[in-house]
Amino acid sequence: MCGIVGYIGRRDATPVLIQGLKRLEYRGYDSFGLATVGSAIEVYKKAGRISDGEAGAAGLHGCTGIGHTRWATHGEPNDINAHPHTDCTGTIAVVHNGVIENYRELKRQLEGRGHTFRSETDTEVIAHLIEEHYEGDLLSAVNATLPHLKGSYAVLAIAEDTQRIIAARDASPLVLGVGDAEIFAASDMTPLLEYTERVIYLEDGDVADLTPGRFTIFHGGREVERPVELINWCVEDTRKGGFAHYMLKEIYEQPQSFYETIRAGISDKVRQMVMEADEITLVACGTSYHTALIFKYLAESLCCIPVRVEMGSEFKYFTPPLHGLAIAVSQSGETADTIAALKMAKARNCPTLAITNMQGSTVTRVADETLLMRAGPEIGVAATKSYMAQLAALMQILNARCEGTFDEVLSHAHLAIGDVLLQEIREAVGLCAGADHVFFVGRGAFYPVSMEGALKMKEISYVHAEGYAAGELKHGPFALLTDETPVVAICTPGPTYDVMASNIKEMKARKAPVIALGVAGDKELAEIVDIFIPIPNTHLLVQVLTASVALQLLAYHTACALQRDVDKPRNLAKSVTVE
Repeated sequence: MCGIVGYIGRRDATPVLIQGLKRLEYRGYDSFGLATVGSAIEVYKKAGRISDGEAGAAGLHGCTGIGHTRWATHGEPNDINAHPHTDCTGTIAVVHNGVIENYRELKRQLEGRGHTFRSETDTEVIAHLIEEHYEGDLLSAVNATLPHLKGSYAVLAIAEDTQRIIAARDASPLVLGVGDAEIFAASDMTPLLEYTERVIYLEDGDVADLTPGRFTIFHGGREVERPVELINWCVEDTRKGGFAHYMLKEIYEQPQSFYETIRAGISDKVRQMVMEADEITLVACGTSYHTALIFKYLAESLCCIPVRVEMGSEFKYFTPPLHGLAIAVSQSGETADTIAALKMAKARNCPTLAITNMQGSTVTRVADETLLMRAGPEIGVAATKSYMAQLAALMQILNARCEGTFDEVLSHAHLAIGDVLLQEIREAVGLCAGADHVFFVGRGAFYPVSMEGALKMKEISYVHAEGYAAGELKHGPFALLTDETPVVAICTPGPTYDVMASNIKEMKARKAPVIALGVAGDKELAEIVDIFIPIPNTHLLVQVLTASVALQLLAYHTACALQRDVDKPRNLAKSVTVE
């Protein structure tokens, strides 16, 4: 969830760290902080956004430093709980992403030995443990500390008397960047793009010793080699490019993200896995869970293959019977719950496939094979173009299973997505912005599309929204319908069109204003609803995509009308790397 960054080399560390933290702020923005090695350890940390407090960090000195942007897990967001955290003497500083599950026990032990704690965080125990083991060799002290920690961590540590950073990871992401006489470390590659295209993905259990222009990686006490890989993203991909928000830019990039993912195709090994499966289980969280549900509806109806979809957060504790292909869907490739489920599937000898946007992420190293999305960097916390790229990847699996039946449909789908971007929805936005509650309804594959529309609405506009299968409203939620409760209904041609139209009339009879998404030219639907939003009259697979884009735009413009912070919605972070 949090983002960490480190730098050691020939430059002043502070500007590099601040810029890196800004790139990572989508991982958490409750508070931030930096520590550098000058004449001593110098620390600056503050609650709030980096842009509001970066001037205070400008006085830090040194060419070695670490930084952190926080999504709070232990202790409220304030100056004291912000990272970095230091030991009793202030000569050791650490930043940490993850959760130390046994921190209470460690804290009691450390306090019993005379240590004084300043914060409520789990992270501070790491600094005090390093202090106990430190005798001038920071690497040895960190190595002696790690066995005491239970949970997940990506840690960067510095000490005042050495130009050195020790990096360690276990179940939290950490990437090294290799520059010219300088080394970078970060939670993901986005802070590295301006400085180097060469990266190293550390693996669980790795400890790296970083000095200017040199790095050594250890695993289990032995020096190991990790491959240097080239980043295929560029820094321009992480800029707004003239758009008001990253989210709007990324909505407009969806035709490209879908097309590029389709164009990349799938490998022969992945195709074989798909063709040999007699059952498919997908594990995912949040938006990825919705794309998996869409796949279930489409695959079972079009390919006649049984598909099970499980929430990653439930899978670990209520593991279903597993048989056949297991697919983990994760934009970041670091979703803790999804990774745990994937490991359990492997332990049960299921063939495993990862669908992710991040090459080199943990999920790619756990799974047998990877189907890489081609969305590029996604900075907005609310998933848009990664959602579209996930659908592209899943539709490729569906198409492979159907032996290429949908080649033509998928190759031109990006054009229809582009058409929806021009749709006028101002009247619908006004209706939603004035509401306290909004229902989203659909049937078949459009049921999870409606769930995703509701998720987008609530996470960025803070308008309470729920997604339902349309027929389920009569089983309770109808009690909530009033003339102040808009319903967004997806009603397209197909076997459920007539019953969906009937459901809409039932909602209208309860005086609920209805916004309907239907195919262009559907005059009958337009006449029975309050607001009609047309989408292209195309194949079912494409209608799923275009309806999704229309709902993203509805949520985005509603949030703007309500003056919400679209790219950084409250309490949320993009990558959920803790359970």
